[in-house]
Amino acid sequence: MPSLNDIRSTFLDFFARNGHQVVESSPLVPRNDPTLMFANSGMVQFKNCFTGVEKRDYVRATSAQKCVRAGGKHNDLDNVGYTARHHTFFEMLGNFSFGDYFKSDAIPFAWELLTKDFGIPKDKLLVTVYHTDEEAADIWKKVAGLTDDRIIRIANDDNFWRMGPTGPCGPCTEIFFDHGDKIWGGPPGSAEQDGDRFIEIWNLVFMQNEQFADGSMIPLPKQSIDTGMGLERIGALLQGKHDNYDTDLMRSLIEASAHATSSDPDGPGKTHHRVIADHLRSTSFLIADGVMPSNEGRGYVLRRIMRRAMRHAHQLGATDPVMHRLVPALVRQMGAAYPELTRAQALIEETLRLEETRFRTTLDRGLKLLEDEVARLPEGGALPGAAAFKLYDTYGFPLDLTQDALREQGRAVDTAGFDAAMAEQKAKARASWAGSGESADAAVWFDLAEAGATEFLGYDTEKAEGQVLALVQGGAAVARAEAGQQVQIVLNQTPFYAESGGQVGDTGILRTDTGLARITDTKKGQSLFIHLAEVTEGTIAQGQGASLVVDHARRQAIRANHSATHLLHEALRRALGDHVAQRGSLNAPDRLRFDFSHSKGLTPEELAQVEAEVNAYIRQNGVVDTRIMTPDDARGLGAQALFGEKYGDEVRVVSMGSLDGSGKGADGRTYSLELCGGTHVGRLGEIGLFVLLGDSASSAGVRRIEALTGEGALAYLAEQMKRLAEVVAVLKTVPGEVADRARALVDERRALANEVAQLRREAAMGGSAGPEAKDIGGVKFLAQIVSGVQGKDLPGLIDEMKARIGSGAVLLISDTGGKAALAAGVTADLTDRFSAVVLVKAAAEALGGKGGGGRADMAQAGAASAANAEAAVEAAEAVIGG
Repeated sequence: MPSLNDIRSTFLDFFARNGHQVVESSPLVPRNDPTLMFANSGMVQFKNCFTGVEKRDYVRATSAQKCVRAGGKHNDLDNVGYTARHHTFFEMLGNFSFGDYFKSDAIPFAWELLTKDFGIPKDKLLVTVYHTDEEAADIWKKVAGLTDDRIIRIANDDNFWRMGPTGPCGPCTEIFFDHGDKIWGGPPGSAEQDGDRFIEIWNLVFMQNEQFADGSMIPLPKQSIDTGMGLERIGALLQGKHDNYDTDLMRSLIEASAHATSSDPDGPGKTHHRVIADHLRSTSFLIADGVMPSNEGRGYVLRRIMRRAMRHAHQLGATDPVMHRLVPALVRQMGAAYPELTRAQALIEETLRLEETRFRTTLDRGLKLLEDEVARLPEGGALPGAAAFKLYDTYGFPLDLTQDALREQGRAVDTAGFDAAMAEQKAKARASWAGSGESADAAVWFDLAEAGATEFLGYDTEKAEGQVLALVQGGAAVARAEAGQQVQIVLNQTPFYAESGGQVGDTGILRTDTGLARITDTKKGQSLFIHLAEVTEGTIAQGQGASLVVDHARRQAIRANHSATHLLHEALRRALGDHVAQRGSLNAPDRLRFDFSHSKGLTPEELAQVEAEVNAYIRQNGVVDTRIMTPDDARGLGAQALFGEKYGDEVRVVSMGSLDGSGKGADGRTYSLELCGGTHVGRLGEIGLFVLLGDSASSAGVRRIEALTGEGALAYLAEQMKRLAEVVAVLKTVPGEVADRARALVDERRALANEVAQLRREAAMGGSAGPEAKDIGGVKFLAQIVSGVQGKDLPGLIDEMKARIGSGAVLLISDTGGKAALAAGVTADLTDRFSAVVLVKAAAEALGGKGGGGRADMAQAGAASAANAEAAVEAAEAVIGG
């Protein structure tokens, strides 16, 4: 009996032999179709190939595509576990032609694979075709020898395939397997078609058209082929099973669930095990593709799936978290075909454990309240919407879980009443917000946020497609924006990072079918990402699909600076002490700035130590790892919280570097561990180089460091080397001797300056003899008017003059080139009679100056001019003469 892994390989090998390129499954989050929540078929990643927008180096492809149908148009969640063939996660086998071959080759390929490679009896197969597609019917007759009674013409959309409301589409032919008359049911199109006798196993879509939002349809540039065969369905058939959950892969997961819950896989809890097995696959693959549980968008759907499985584990009697313990069984089954499961195994396990631990409290409280509410209902009565809303709003118990729990009791929920209660709460919230003093032009953002949050895709990609939800100009929503206009654009999903946590917003390009806009910045408003844009070509309109491309070089530079900031933070803590904590940061494309708590400037040695340590970890080139956990768990590991950030129930924990040099940091061996929602390099080596520019005071008790990385750091060092070369040339020396040569020149200059100052003093004093002192009332007074002597040199001359006269008072007035500098001195034996301060003030006033100060034995002052120097001397003499 072939395993599902064997069947997958057989399918891909068959088409590889027939000239098809084997293409890996795309992520579950579509990058090229904003109308889809998750990839729901094999052709999603090839959509642009069918429309002619994208060209690849192959025209034939085959793939095993992972798919999720648990939200939006394709939602099988409520049926999973209760039917034989419904799944939230499934694999779609497909072969594709992009204008290469069409019906005449696609049908023979299908027939050969089914009847020869898979060995399915020909007489067990029949097909349907679109009622106007006689070409396909004729090919079936010719290739397979099918008679008219085994070619059923269908006139509705069952045989006209559409990916969604827009996009490639066309008629299809479906292949059915007949399980025989022992099973009830009729062929497709009959009154008994819902029975299980005839099971669809493959759908061949003939891509001929492209449908637009207005309902119009045009032929595609080239006719193409898109097929889809569910691996689980064909696997059940080839393994002789009538139930997808009885296949080897699903059975192994069911038995793992039974073992973990100590229950019978085929007993009363059979449905619970089926739900757990299915939901284990969808949640694990979604987490591996970057979706994290949240209360918005894809994250909310993931949380619904996770919590639904957890409730079924609870019903099996599990008292501790179960789901994370089943991940190894899934990786054993599917890790070889999908290596992303193996790579993300630790993240998947940790996320499931965290979510189930938190949910068990919610579950216990919610189920108790639900029991109390049901006890008050009449037999078979529906749960009032108000009660269901109370469960949701007060206890965090989602509506779908309430419905799921009551379904097993044969009860329903008054969903209209639930919706009314939800609308009433939103109205109250809006009224409360409107009265909070917020600016009027922000009202539009509140309304838009109520319609749904923007989903950020930028951790994994810099290119994606989004749908324009709104355009805002001057605080009001507009339908479109024309070339030359500034506009704020909101999309349902975006790769553009919105400014937060010190990291600046992304820039780039937004393109629609009718216009082009340059994104100049990205901000956050409520739960929305607001793209500040200038329309440069054509028109951008609400509702359009948009191609989004982030400026890669700028984002890469920002990532490098942000990651370097984490390393810098830890290096500072290790160099200066654990008191170091972030007090602000800027991560821009051209530089980084980091403010931190510290009371004094860093010494050159400390700066050098920090810079060297950061560069050492950059050279280590370790992987930058991100995990999701609660803030408390993160802090329990020692993660540093970033200043000014508000954290929700779950946080991203970024680890960088390893203390043992392995490049693989883990708990206890990680160099830097921080809570951070920003974007980062994949490996530390991508930072390239780290250069500190120095530190300065930012505010009381806070220092600021600025630094460069990558190309910016290299450019800075190149400029420094250029300047060094210029200095070397001027000094006529070599780089290694520049410092010694500069010190020698400084010493020489200082000696010459001292010599010049001495010569000036001697010249000012008129030689060694100098002027004679006057006798004023028995007190010697020596005054001299000089020129060219700076104020800083006057005290030295005053001391010399005082020494010359032995006892008395002195006054110097220097003409310094348009201004006057004055100094006065009084010998120590006379300071109780005269003050140098009084002398210098009197002289300064005579020159038109004000003020002056110093000590009783030495004082200085200044004036605008020395023109009246003689009068100043006389004023000083008057003070002495009393």
